[in-house]
Amino acid sequence: MAKKVKTAYFCQHCGHESPKWMGKCPACEEWNTFVEELVDKQESAAKKLWKSQTERGQEKSGKPKKISQIAYRAEQRLVTPDHELNRVLGGGIVAGSLVLLGGEPGIGKSTLMLQIALTLPQVSVLYVSGEESEQQIKMRAERLENISDNCFILTETNTQNIFRQIEETKPDILVIDSIQTLHTQYVESAAGSVSQVRECSAELLRFAKETQTPVFLIGHITKEGSLAGPKVLEHMVDTVIQFEGDRHLSYRILRTIKNRFGSTSELGIYEMQASGLRQVSNPSEILISQREEALSGITIGATLEGNRPLLIEVQSLVSAAAYGTPQRSSTGFDGKRLNMLLAVLEKRSGFRLATQDVFLNIAGGMKIEDPAIDLAVCMSLISSMEDLPISDKTCFAAEVGLGGEIRAVNRVEQRVSEAEKLGFQHIYISKYAAKGIDFKHYKIKIHTAARLDEVIDLVFR
Repeated sequence: MAKKVKTAYFCQHCGHESPKWMGKCPACEEWNTFVEELVDKQESAAKKLWKSQTERGQEKSGKPKKISQIAYRAEQRLVTPDHELNRVLGGGIVAGSLVLLGGEPGIGKSTLMLQIALTLPQVSVLYVSGEESEQQIKMRAERLENISDNCFILTETNTQNIFRQIEETKPDILVIDSIQTLHTQYVESAAGSVSQVRECSAELLRFAKETQTPVFLIGHITKEGSLAGPKVLEHMVDTVIQFEGDRHLSYRILRTIKNRFGSTSELGIYEMQASGLRQVSNPSEILISQREEALSGITIGATLEGNRPLLIEVQSLVSAAAYGTPQRSSTGFDGKRLNMLLAVLEKRSGFRLATQDVFLNIAGGMKIEDPAIDLAVCMSLISSMEDLPISDKTCFAAEVGLGGEIRAVNRVEQRVSEAEKLGFQHIYISKYAAKGIDFKHYKIKIHTAARLDEVIDLVFR
C-alpha cells in the first residue's frame, strides 16, 4: 500500500503553518499567501552526500546527559587577513558556523565575500553564485588584483547539485551568493519563497554542523531594511551581520546583529575603492571632518562600539522656525532622545528652543545609540543657537539626565585614551566617572562636572 503523502499550507510571507488553506494569514494578516507543501519528506539527497564524510560511528544517542558529563572544547577559529571581519565575528571564523550577511543591493556584499575567499590561500573556498556568471566573478577577481588557486567558483542554484560538487571539492569554507536564489527539489515553490529559503537554509545548517565547515550566506533585504525571507532564518544561523552604508559614499560599516560566538556590539569599517574594500584601522579619523575654520554647531563625542572607542562628529543647526510648527530632524541619532535633550536645555538651562528649528546629524553615516554622546549633542545645540564655535581640540563623553545632571558612562578611560591618541587637548566627563582615573598618566586635560550648567560655563566662559 502506497504511503499517504502529508501536506500542509505555509504562509509565504511569515512561514505560518495551517492544516488547510486560508485566505488571510492570522499571523501577519497578509492575503493569498498560503501555498501547499510536502510535510513528510524523505531524507534529502544532500544529507546523504556528506554522510560519508563525517564519522557516522559517533552518532548522537539522543539520550540526556548531565551537564557535568558533557565534554567541552573551545571553538576553533580561522583568523583571516581581514582584521575588521575578525573583530565583527568575535575573533575569526568559527568552524561549523553559519553566518548570514545582509545588505542593500550594490553595497558590496559579493565583493567582500569574494575578497575574503581570495585572501585565504591556505584554505579551500567554494564560492557558489546564483546571480552572476563565472566570467563576471572572474572580472571582479581581476579588479581585486588577488587570484587564489584554492578558490573554486560554481554557478548553480540547485542544492542537490551544489552538494554533489561539495562532495568532490571538499572545501574548508562555503560561500552562498545568495540564499534567495537557491532551490531544492523537495519543496514545490519558486526560488526565493519563504519555503525554499527555509528548507535550503536547513540543509546548509545540517551540512555546516555535521562537517564543521563554516558557511557564509549572502541575503537580500526588503525595502524596510530587514532581511528578506522568514524570520526563522535569523534564528537558525549562528551569526547575522549587516553591511551598511550609502552607495554614493565610499565608506561601509559591517555591523553585528546576532553572534553566538562573540559580542553583538562590534563593527568594522571599510572604504570602497576601485581595487576592492580597504580596511579602515582608525575610523575616528574618517568620522571627524578636517575643517579649515571653526564653525558653530560642531562638537566631538567619544563613543564605544563593542570594544572599539570611536570619536564622532556631531553636527547641529538651530534656526528660527520659518513656519508655525518648529521642525525636529535627526540623522543617526534617536529622535525621541533629541526631544528629551531639548526639553532639558529649555527647562534646566534656560535656552528657548521651543520656537527653533533643530536639525541634528551624526557625521559619517553612523547610527549611534550610546548615551555618552548626550553631552556632545547638548553642546552642539548651544553652539549653533548662540553661534559660538567650540574648539576642534575639545571632546565630550557623558550622559545627560532629566535633571540636568552629568551622569557617568562606562569605560571612560578607553574614551580618554582614544581622544589623547588623536591629539585632543580637552575632554569633559562626569565628576562621578573620574573617581578611579589617575589624571597624571594623561597629557590631555580632563575636565569634570556634575551639572550641565557647569560644562556650559567651562566651555563658553
